[in-house]
Amino acid sequence: MADALYEFTSHIAGKNAQVTVYADRIEWNRARGVSGAKMTAGVLTGGLSMLATGVKNGKAGSEMIPVKSMTSVTVKRDGMLNSLVSVITSGNTVDFRVSHKEAETVKRTLTDLMLGNHPAQATPAAAPSTPAASPDVPAQLQQLAALRDAGVLTEEEFTAKKSEILARM
Repeated sequence: MADALYEFTSHIAGKNAQVTVYADRIEWNRARGVSGAKMTAGVLTGGLSMLATGVKNGKAGSEMIPVKSMTSVTVKRDGMLNSLVSVITSGNTVDFRVSHKEAETVKRTLTDLMLGNHPAQATPAAAPSTPAASPDVPAQLQQLAALRDAGVLTEEEFTAKKSEILARM
């Protein structure tokens, strides 16, 4: 499994969710538990409301958004301490409530992933191409001389070709 690029806690529907950003997706999990409102009601009623409705009434869940389905990421202030980072997909909008400072980091990370600019998405640099093996000049000159000695090349052809080979060095 790929390494997490960024992790944060979001306050979704009154509960904390652990959010993990990967190069190809965003995943979050909310643990099952008792909401703050249910705890308050339980304290105010001396526990009678919790006895009547049960303790395990929290909504647990997990969800995942592929980066390729994201179309936009927006941030807006949500009170004195928090911002709402909205991830918009073709059929859904998911809001993450985080601190103002963390909102900018989350938005930048998700936007870079969406645009393909995140360092985690960089393709490995191609190996530098090695220049074509330089021909063995002495061997070429020997072959050229052999062709001249065999009468295949004239002295003028030999001299011209020899100059051409030496010029490429």
